[in-house]
Order: sequence, then C-alpha cells, then structure tokens
Amino acid sequence: MRRILVIGGAGQVGHELLKTLAPLGEVTGMTRADVDLADGPALTAALQRHDPEVLINAAAYTAVDKAETDAAAAFAVNARAPQLMAEWAARHGRPLIHYSTDYVYGGTGDMPQREDQPPAPASVYGQSKLAGDQAVLAACPQALILRTSWVYGARGRNFMLTMLALAEQRPELRVVADQYGAPTPAWLIAQVSAVALRDKLADRPGLAGVFHLACRGETSWHGFAREIIRCAAARGQALALDEGQVKAIATSEYPAPAPRPANSRLAVGLIEQTLGLRMPDWQTGLGITLAEMQGGTQ
Repeated sequence: MRRILVIGGAGQVGHELLKTLAPLGEVTGMTRADVDLADGPALTAALQRHDPEVLINAAAYTAVDKAETDAAAAFAVNARAPQLMAEWAARHGRPLIHYSTDYVYGGTGDMPQREDQPPAPASVYGQSKLAGDQAVLAACPQALILRTSWVYGARGRNFMLTMLALAEQRPELRVVADQYGAPTPAWLIAQVSAVALRDKLADRPGLAGVFHLACRGETSWHGFAREIIRCAAARGQALALDEGQVKAIATSEYPAPAPRPANSRLAVGLIEQTLGLRMPDWQTGLGITLAEMQGGTQ
C-alpha cells in the first residue's frame, strides 16, 4: 500500500483526511508533537524518516490576529515549511497536496474570485499563505494547491462550534453581517482531496496548480450563525436562544488586529469540471455536519 503522510493530522482537516484517505493507502498523521514546522532541519529529517509516497500538508499557522505581531512564526510555518515540503517532493518525485485560503485575495467586490485573479492579501496571515503557495509551485510545479474558505467541522476550534457553545449560554448573539463567503466543512475538503489524489495517482493531466475548493452559494457570518442555530434547534439541541436572537452587526463594530476579507466568495467551476464533481451548497454541508455530530441522519 502507498505510504501517505498527512502533516497537520491533528487539525480539523487533517483528522478528516486520516479517515477519508484510508482506502488509498497506509495513512500516517504527523502532528505538532512530532515535529516543529518552524524547525527546517527537523522537518526535512522527518520527511526522510517517513519517506512518504504521497505528501499532504494540512498544517498551518492560523492565528490570524496574532500573526500581525508574530510574522516570523507565521512565515516560518506557512511559507518556509511548505517550501521545504515541495522541494522534498520534487526531489523524490512524490505527489504533494497543499491547502490555501481565501485570505490571499484582496477581499473586495461582490463576485466569486477565480483562481487566476491577482492576489492581494491584506493581513500578515494572508501574506504568509500566499508566500507559501508561491514557494510550493516554484519548487514543485506539479503540486496541487486546494484553496478553501470558512472551514469548520465537528472538532477543533471553529465558528460553528463557537456559535453552538455561546448559544447554550447567552440570550443574544451579535455577529458580523458584511463579510461574505461559503462555509466549507472539513469532511468535504477531505472527500474532494481523496478524489483529486486518486486521479493524480492515475496521472490524470491538469491536476496541478491552484484550485478552489468550497461549498456553493454564499452567506454572511450572521447568516451562517442563524442557520447553525436554526438547524441545531430543529435537531433537538437545547439552546438559550433561537435564530431571531442572532443580531447583525458591521465589521466596524467588531474590531480586530487583522483585516478580514469582505468578499471570501470562491468560484468552484474549475475543480468541478476537472474532477467531474458538483460541490454541495453550504446549507447542505452544514446539515450533514450537524447530523454527524449528533450521530443521526440528516
């Protein structure tokens, strides 16, 4: 069986990858406890030790606000570490899948952003992720970069779990309503990655470079929060409020050190056409995620 190494195996996407990729090979997860990605020699030594036949990087420095004052750490993990992975993959002729983010774009306008749109990251986090994307493709042009948005899942720390926890305690929530995107569950990212990897291992042409991977449709954080509360309540979860108590606020009312994109919409036509798939809408993705969390059916 092929040896598949998932770096960032303890994260929400990495956790799903460990399960979903199992039919394609012998999957091993590497976590922060195994190697410090900011330590280049240690990372290279770990790659040599594992000698994977497929390398998948699901790790990242994701503390968006902290990155504004901790740029060196963000660039070490999000740019230098992926570069070393790409150099290793290219040197050994191994497939590499790397994950990116909507933060690499400028976040303006109201149309879904395409893969060929010029990047213009406004935050240190976005700049570090863009530097990683560029370094990966420079070192390993055959690498596949899957650029996604508003990732959440049934584990870890994410917007959905935060809203559910707060909704059990508070009579009202105030959520930003002027940033737009498509919430994308970690399980979907893992499933599409598995299809892409299967095709890549079959030497299917065209599976290299940047592809957007996100749910269809769009909403605001406020709209997402309301739907989370509505769906959870419909499934019988005891909450202190309903969706009517989720109040809309402007980004200016919720200041943060790092600027957030107002437009995180991603066009997904390219990956759909290339893989022969159709991405689900974000509401369907949420319903499936909540059903899996509660151990039931949608």
